[in-house]
Amino acid sequence: MIRKVKIENGWVKGLPAANPCITSYKGIPFAAPPVGENRWRAPQPCPDWEGEYPAYDFGPIAYQPITGYDKENIYTREWAMDVELPMGEDCLYLNVWAPAQGQKDMPVYVWYFGGGLQVGHTAEMEFDGERLARRGIVVVTVGYRLNVFGFFGHPELTAESGGATTNFGFLDQQFATQWVKRNIAAFGGDPNNITIGGQSAGGMSVSAQLCDKANNEGLFNRAIIQSGVFAPAYPMALHGLEATIPEVEQRGVEFFKYLGVETLAEARALEGDYVYRKMLDWEDRRPWCAAVDERFVKSAGQWFTHNDRLLCPLFMGCTDNEFIITPDAEDDASLADFADKLPGLDKERFLSLFPYPADRKVIEENGKINAVEFAVRAAARRKEIIGDDSPVYFYSFETDIPGWDNPGC
Repeated sequence: MIRKVKIENGWVKGLPAANPCITSYKGIPFAAPPVGENRWRAPQPCPDWEGEYPAYDFGPIAYQPITGYDKENIYTREWAMDVELPMGEDCLYLNVWAPAQGQKDMPVYVWYFGGGLQVGHTAEMEFDGERLARRGIVVVTVGYRLNVFGFFGHPELTAESGGATTNFGFLDQQFATQWVKRNIAAFGGDPNNITIGGQSAGGMSVSAQLCDKANNEGLFNRAIIQSGVFAPAYPMALHGLEATIPEVEQRGVEFFKYLGVETLAEARALEGDYVYRKMLDWEDRRPWCAAVDERFVKSAGQWFTHNDRLLCPLFMGCTDNEFIITPDAEDDASLADFADKLPGLDKERFLSLFPYPADRKVIEENGKINAVEFAVRAAARRKEIIGDDSPVYFYSFETDIPGWDNPGC
C-alpha cells in the first residue's frame, strides 16, 4: 500500500482511510501562508521542507464567523462547525484521497466548497473524498481565503497590481488547481484528466474559473457546477454576491478607517486575529463579495452568454425546491415587467400561471419559481442558442429528504 509520495516540495506521508485500500493526505500546503506582506496578494509558492511532511490532519480553516448550533435549523444541525478546528489566516491547504494500490493515470476531481464565500472549509464530513476514491478517482479538496481576507478591494491594491485585484479566493483556487496539475501524478492521478467542481458558492467558483480562459486553458478538462452560478443569471437581485471594483474599493477605504489605519502597509502589519475580530464587530453587515474584475467575474453574466469562457464539457444542476421565490410585484404591470427580465421565458404562459397576486398557494398549485434552477437552466439555454462544440448537461436532484425541513442546496 502506498502511504508516502514525493511532490515538488518534498516527501508527504499519509494515513490509511477507513478503507485501508485508500490513503488520505490531509493538510498539504499548496502556497505560502497568506499573512503579513502576503495578505491581500495573489498566492505565493510554498517553500520546500526537509524530511517527511506528516499529512495526517486537516490544515487550519480560513477565518470565518462561527455558526452556532440550532436544532431547529438543518444547516447548523447537520453542518455545525467544530469549534475545536484550528482557524486562522494561514489556510491554504488541500487534501488528497487516492487508491493505494499503485494505480496510475486515474481521473482527478478537484472540489471547491460552498458557503457564500464567507464561511466553509474542507474538514466538513460530507466532503470526505474516500467514497469517490473507492471508485478509482483521486479526490482533492481545496481550502481558500474567505470574506474580508479573500474578497477585499482597496485603491492601493488596484494600483499595486496594475489592475483589479480583489478576488483572492478565486486566485487561491486557481493556484491550488495548478498545484494539482503539477503534482497529482505522484498520487496516481492523470494531470490531463482533471475535473473541477463545487456546490453553491463552490459552483460559482467553478463559474469564475471558467471565465478566466486566458489563465486556465489546459488546466482542467471538465467542470461540474452544483447549485450555483453568478447573480446576473438569477431572476431577482441577490444582493451581496457581486460588486463593482469602485464599490469594493470604497468599502475597503471605510474598513481601513475602522481598523485605525490609512495605508495598505499599515493594514498588512496588523495581526490577522485583530482584522478578523474587527470584521466581526463592524456594523456594516454586508458580505464580502466577489468583484466584477472582468477576469473571474464578467459583467452581466457574460461568461455564459458569449463564447468568452473556457469551453469544456460542463455538468450543472440543482436540487428541487431550491430558493423558491414569489415575484416582487405590486400590480399587473410590475409583474409583467418582472417577466420581461427573465431570459428565455414564455411570458404569456408565465402570466397565465402566475397572475397577480402570486401567493404561495398559486405557486404550489401551478409550479415553482426555483431561483437556482432558473439560473442554471438560463445558462444552459443561452449556451444552446450560441452554439459551440462543448457539451452542457443539466441535472435536477429531486429526492425527498427525510424530516420536516429541507436543506435546499
